[in-house]
Amino acid sequence: MTHVLVIGGGVAGLAAALLAARRGHTTELFERDTRAPGTALDRDFFGWRRPSVPQAAQPHALLGAARKVLATELPDVHAEMLRLGARERHELDWFDVRPPARPGDEDLVMLQARRIVLESALATALRAEPGAVVHYGEPVCGLTAVSGQRVGAGAGDDPGIRVTGVTTHSGAYEGDLVVDAGGRRGGAERWLAAAGCRPGTVERHRTGLAYFCRWYRLPAGVQDGPRRPWTVTGGGFAGCAVFPADNGIFAVTLFVHTEDPTRSALREPVVFEAAARAFPPGAAWLELGAVPLSGVLATASLDNRWSALADERGPVVSGLVPIGDALTHTNPTLGQGTSLALWAAHRVARTAHQDPGTADFAAGYQDWAVRTLKPWFDFQVVADAAIGERFATRAGRTGTAREAAALFECALEDPEVMRARARVRHLVEQPARAYAHPLIRARVKRWLAVRPDFEPNAVGPDRAEWEKLTAG
Repeated sequence: MTHVLVIGGGVAGLAAALLAARRGHTTELFERDTRAPGTALDRDFFGWRRPSVPQAAQPHALLGAARKVLATELPDVHAEMLRLGARERHELDWFDVRPPARPGDEDLVMLQARRIVLESALATALRAEPGAVVHYGEPVCGLTAVSGQRVGAGAGDDPGIRVTGVTTHSGAYEGDLVVDAGGRRGGAERWLAAAGCRPGTVERHRTGLAYFCRWYRLPAGVQDGPRRPWTVTGGGFAGCAVFPADNGIFAVTLFVHTEDPTRSALREPVVFEAAARAFPPGAAWLELGAVPLSGVLATASLDNRWSALADERGPVVSGLVPIGDALTHTNPTLGQGTSLALWAAHRVARTAHQDPGTADFAAGYQDWAVRTLKPWFDFQVVADAAIGERFATRAGRTGTAREAAALFECALEDPEVMRARARVRHLVEQPARAYAHPLIRARVKRWLAVRPDFEPNAVGPDRAEWEKLTAG
């Protein structure tokens, strides 16, 4: 049995503690907030001030990869989310008649819910777990570590630093493995430096994107929003996304470049709503008579950040592994964050019995992360770079993105292309493989051949209309 200490009580931390406890380990979780998420969802979501988790009030996409972890490893959590009002939507339900099923289609299902629904379900399960203890209002303020010892067969001549526990304002706690789920603003980097650890490798890519979100509730008697149009569209300088959630609640998000002079105007609810209605998804949902539940919530200074506790010599520390945003923080454009966090939490839980304090364990985890998580991080970086470049010039209706845009448009009409797109969207298959399949390339090529005048990113207002809307 391994004793696992978890830093941070967000989605990644709750999942890691619960999954490890379900594998027979004892776990202790340390969370700076003084309370746990409960079942009063609206109160907690709209009224709970959480400055250390600014993304908590933003829309979340629980892709098929996240749903699969929950449904297979934590079925009670999955069931509790559905009881609390989460909805499921299969990607192939876009079509009036779902195409004949194929193996793997069961992985193309999205869980539609606010983040608080997942947190509440995880916290409820963790409270009932005999092997788990949660310390609310007790943030970790340091690490205990030893040095000057060989910590595993892979350590070579490097004596290494081995983390043996954490410290809080109440004292020190010893453990066999420390899991850093403290997010990108956590203190692990500082604490490791204080212990004499050499720095890990940080890869950071600025996105240049700013997001503006507002929450709404469907009117009484309306059970669901429109299946069409597609929930994400973008022009040459701005985009719109709709995030259906739980209990008739949904979010509309607008995104622009951080240097766009119209950006600040989107904070005004009247301007935000007028701009959102200029895009087909925003118009379709808002025209149902939705009632606003919040003001406009803004977030910017977003980046994609990969933080490995390793360098060219190998792991820089043993006894500590990062998960969630502490390892790979991704911009919300593709909605990958929760899925990657649950993958990492599951990996830690199912291997925690394998001498977790050794350098070999640290190296194995790093190798797994590079093979499993890093390709999706890299995909996010490329996608955001393309969006950011287009938005920065406030143009971009033609160019090298034409074929990629055609694939997305073709998918709305062709079930085979939609299935390929959905497999990438839900982290089932890497885009380089899914989109390069000869069948998919041939279908997109035929689609383009009968549309010689097709221009990408032509949905939504033109620049003159946009500036008029945001000036109003």
